Amino acid sequence: NADVLINLSGKSVDCRYTNANKKAILSSRIDSTRVLNLAMANAINKPKVFLNSSTATIYIHSETQMNTEEYGVLGDDFSMGIGKAWEKEFFSTTIEGVRKVALRTSIVLGNDGGALPKMKAITRVGMGGKNGRGNQFVSWIHINDFCRSIEFLIQSDFEGLVNITAPKPETNADFMRQLRKSMNIPFGISQPVWLLELGTALIGTETELLLKSRNVYPQRLLDAGFEFDYKDLESCLKELT
Repeated sequence: NADVLINLSGKSVDCRYTNANKKAILSSRIDSTRVLNLAMANAINKPKVFLNSSTATIYIHSETQMNTEEYGVLGDDFSMGIGKAWEKEFFSTTIEGVRKVALRTSIVLGNDGGALPKMKAITRVGMGGKNGRGNQFVSWIHINDFCRSIEFLIQSDFEGLVNITAPKPETNADFMRQLRKSMNIPFGISQPVWLLELGTALIGTETELLLKSRNVYPQRLLDAGFEFDYKDLESCLKELT
């Protein structure tokens, strides 16, 4: 008798990609999705909507092409393979009377976890310059718009794939510049790739999280009539800082 099922399960990718961690990242996503598909199939009074997390990282590194749901290019490395396997498991069953939506979510910006508190911390100590060349795009969404988009999808007749991201991705260099401005930090030391490799190894994460260009556009959300409260990064960071 639940109205909606939302699955956001999955081990955090903010870790070193050891064989054990890779296995856990994959299995936590696939197994939770599989068991919920089974539960939905066997439920007597089923939810009408099943929303399952996916990832905007399913698209290739792109500094030029904007990836929409229809025209986005998928790749074959570890992270993109995880996204494809996740969605394959989710859509492996069709459940009569149940709408399925896969949430290709970008970086969610909020103050209670995720990437932004860490980015603010390094900016505060003067290390908030660009990462690598700074040309890589950052696709982002304010946490309030994330929650509003979920509500919108529940109340609509939407199904299939959807990019959950604001319509204006920014380059890493511009993102960090706007973050410094919003925090009134006058300078930020940039970090070359070799230094990022050293730093991520020391703190137990991967440079991919900083260097991959996620150039993603929410075409289907916009076409369906969703209106973002935070369309540009400046207004988003102003509210969060």
